[in-house]
Parts: sequence; structure tokens; C-alpha cells
Amino acid sequence: MAKNRSQQKETLRKVLTRLRPYRIYLISSIILAAITVVLTLYIPILTGEAIDLIVAPGKVDFASLKPLLIRGAVIVAVTALAQWIMNICNNHLTYNIVRDVRKEALRKIEILPISYIDAHPTGEIVSRVIADADQFADGLLMGFTQLFTGVITIIGTLGFMFSVNVVIALVVVVITPVSLLVASFIAKRTYKMFKLQSETRGEQTALIDETIGGQKVVQAFGHEKRTLDQFDEINERLGRYSLRATFFSSLTNPATRFVNSLVYAGVGVVGAFTALRGLLSVGQLSAFLSYANQYTKPFNEISGVVTELQNALACAGRLFDLIEEEPQTPDASPAEPLTADGRVDIEHVHFSYEPGQRLIEDFNLKVRPGQRVAIVGPTGCGKTTMINLLMRFYDPQRGVICVSGTDIQKVTRKDLRSQYGMVLQETWLKAGTIRENITFGKPDATEEEMIAAAKAAHSHSFIKRLPEGYDTVIGEDGGGLSQGEKQLLCITRLMLALPPMLILDEATSSIDTRTEIRIQRAFAKMMKGRTSFIVAHRLSTIQEADIILVMRDGHVVEQGDHESLLKKGGFYAELYNSQFVGVEG
Repeated sequence: MAKNRSQQKETLRKVLTRLRPYRIYLISSIILAAITVVLTLYIPILTGEAIDLIVAPGKVDFASLKPLLIRGAVIVAVTALAQWIMNICNNHLTYNIVRDVRKEALRKIEILPISYIDAHPTGEIVSRVIADADQFADGLLMGFTQLFTGVITIIGTLGFMFSVNVVIALVVVVITPVSLLVASFIAKRTYKMFKLQSETRGEQTALIDETIGGQKVVQAFGHEKRTLDQFDEINERLGRYSLRATFFSSLTNPATRFVNSLVYAGVGVVGAFTALRGLLSVGQLSAFLSYANQYTKPFNEISGVVTELQNALACAGRLFDLIEEEPQTPDASPAEPLTADGRVDIEHVHFSYEPGQRLIEDFNLKVRPGQRVAIVGPTGCGKTTMINLLMRFYDPQRGVICVSGTDIQKVTRKDLRSQYGMVLQETWLKAGTIRENITFGKPDATEEEMIAAAKAAHSHSFIKRLPEGYDTVIGEDGGGLSQGEKQLLCITRLMLALPPMLILDEATSSIDTRTEIRIQRAFAKMMKGRTSFIVAHRLSTIQEADIILVMRDGHVVEQGDHESLLKKGGFYAELYNSQFVGVEG
């Protein structure tokens, strides 16, 4: 419980620090809330005076009543205007803060280490930035709209009541703490439930995102029932936490209403006896009862606000957890300039994804400008890990990687990555036009350059068959295109950018053999004068490589060109023969 309270206070402090740029809206909202409340509280006084002007049946002082009615109408109009402007200020305040928090979250995602993205489901991260931010906005808006007005109403009504009759006002003050204790008791229990609800919602979003993304695989392997069972379990948990959160929060309103009814009854009884003794007029008693009603109403509203704020703070806490995650190691400052000539030196590199699980140990490699380096080996031997290290998606625990004689940790990631062009086995295309996807790495490319790159990658012909050609809009991750067509677009993107160094990680794995032969020729032409790293399982694609690194359990066990490695009759020859000759068990 103490931990939850501490988390709430810390989250609230973070929210308040984000209010500073918009304090003009906050101050305006408080002033307008005060004006609204004061004018609203003045109405019962006018009503009381009007009642006192009704002396008896048929005896009404209409001359004095008319100015009171006009004054009342003006006050109502001014109150409505002030309330309208206050709501505008609250909307600006809330949505600007939530917009800023979302921006912070997205900026943080862009600089988070890849290890964080690898370790957290995509849907769970999306849930924080979208669903949690929406819940935060709803709670914050209700808080600003009702909290200020409610607090000022309570203070204002007490002031008016004490100015009219101290004894009756004291009756109200004595009963009030009961309402506060009830609200506090319930609020402490709702935060934990809303936090669990928010976390489970993120888990559910992650499962849905994962299932929809892999729907074909789910159906192909008959996994529908197990997926539904898994979803039902999470859904059941979410329902249980939501029910508890809603149950506790729903207790607040009837509990405070009960206490508020006691306040109203107390005022009515004490006020009636006071009026009978002649110490209070009927009009003043009417005003007092109206104040008692207005005084208790904010407690109902604030109790509802507290519940929403519990939910908002729980969601905000998850957002701030993301924003405050440890970012990737900052770029060197000042960073050294990098103009790659294609020379790469890897010296005594050690790396593992998990402490205690050895992967790459004492890795050494010298690559001269323009060389083609192929990396082969069984699954899990560290081929793709080497690519991650070259691109600085991960940093080695020990050792140095140099490009053109410069330690890559002394240059900015942007400079380093601009020297590489990369095509992975796993394609990535964004929702947009074919043109936008191809020019992703070179936005200022001309039409002629784009078409030339598409022809070199053998994608021009299928693009021209699309309804709008290069302006055809494709869905997320290339929806509507075959896997081969998606990979051809990724190759086209690389051929347009033409950086000094290339990384091809199973770049032609989804392409038919005839097209692959053509693309290999285009690659061969493109690789001339460019240092290239090629990861391949199909050894036919790397026979022309200058250096072939044969990896096993994170170590380079053999190194050389295709012919020399075959003559050795070692692990490479075993891999090659298993693909082309066949080895008897």
C-alpha cells in the first residue's frame, strides 16, 4: 500500500512538471472556476431575498422583486460564459499535456536500445502509447473540469454559510470529514486494481497484435483453440481486475451521497429550529439548504474524479515508465567524422545477449575496401548478431569494431548507418505508396533514378502492372503484395540509395530462382568497389565472395575463399556437400 502511494505521488509530480508550459491555461481555469462558483453561490442569496419579499398570500413586493430577477438573469448568463471558457482552457491544457507525453514516448522508443524492443511485445508498447494515453487524457480532463470547481465550491459555500449562521455551518463542518474518510478509504484500494487493469490490457493488446500478425501461421498449425484459450485466460483476468476496480470505484458515489444526505438533513433540522426561534428568516433557511446541497454535490463529483484520477495515474505511470527507460548508449560527444572507404576491422570482440550465455568470443576480422565477405554457418551461430554489431544495434561487451580506422563507438549512429545499405530476410514496408517505400533511404531521388533502380532490381515490371504504378498505395508491411514482391521492393530501395557498404542478410530468400540469378548479377555489379557483407544459407549465392567466414557457436572456425575451403574438407565442405551432393548419415 505504501509503495502504491509513493508511486502515485511520484506520477502526480511528473504530471505537474508537464503543466508548467501551459500554466496560463491552468491559472485561467482556476480564475474562471472561482468566478463560476462565486456567481453560482450568489444565486441562493438572491433566491432567499426573493422568498422574503413574499410576505403572505397576495402580498408580494413586485417592485423590489423585479431588479432581483434581472440581476439573477445576468449572473446566470455570465456564469454560463465563464464555464464555457473554462472548459476550453481545460481541453487545451489536457490535450497539450497528453500530446507532449505521447511525443516523449515516441521519441524515447526511437532511442531505446534494440534489446528493449526485442524483450517487449509490440502490442504492449502500442497499448502504452495509445490506450494508456487516452485513459490518462480522460481522467485528466475530468480532474481539471471538476476538481477546481468542486474545491472552490466547498470553500465558497462554507464562507457563505459562516457569514449567515455560524452554528449551522459548524454542523456541516463536523459531518464533512466522514465523507472524506469514506472517499479516501475507497481511493486507496482502487489504484492497485486500475494498475493491474492497465497492465493486463497491455498484455491483451500484445496477444491480439501477435495473433493478427501471424494469423496464417496460427491457422496453418491448427493453433486456434490454444490461442483462444490463452486469450480467454487474459480476458478473464482483465474482466476480474476491471470488475474489482469498477466495484470499488462505484462504492464512492453512494457512500458519499449517504453522508451528504446526513449533512442536508442536519442543516434542515437545525435550521428549522433556528428559524422557529426567529434567528433565521425563511429566505435565509432556503439559501442555507441550497448551500448545503451545493456543498455536498462537489464531494460526489470529487469522489468520481478521484476514481478517474486513480485510473489516469495508473496509466500515466506506465507511460512514464516507458519514457524513463534507459536509452541506448549516447553517441560520442564530440563525435568523430566518418567517411567510409570500406575498410572494417574487428578486434577481439566478445558479445552475448544474456549474461552467462556465451555467443561471440574473441572474434577478429580484417576486411579491405571493396571485398565481399560472406558469413555462413548453422542457425544460431552468430551470423545475424555480427550484422547487429556492425550496425551498432547492439554494442560488444569487449573489443573494438573500426570502420576506416575509426572506432564506431566514437562516431554517431546516424553517420555510421548512413554508410551501410541493408536488405534483410525479414522485409519491412510502411503503409504508403510504392514510391515512398522505394525512396525511403533517398527522399530527393529523381523519377529516372528510381525507375533505373527498380529495373536493376527487376521490380519495375510488376510495379507497372499495379493499378497506379509507382503511386499505388500498399497497406502496412506491404499488404496485398507477395513475399517475393516485398523483398524486391526492399532490394530496389537499397539499389537506389547505393551507400559505400552493403549488408545482405538472406536478401533473395523469397525470390524465385530465375529472378534470383538476375538479381545476383545486379548485386555483383552493385558490389564492385563496395565492401559487402553477405549472410546466406544457400551457399550457391556466395561462391564468388572474396572471404567466406564459417561460423560455429560464435567462433570463426574456417576462413578463406570457396575453392580453398572446399579443398580443406572441413566444416564448410560438409555444409556445401549437404546442400549439393548429399551426405549419407
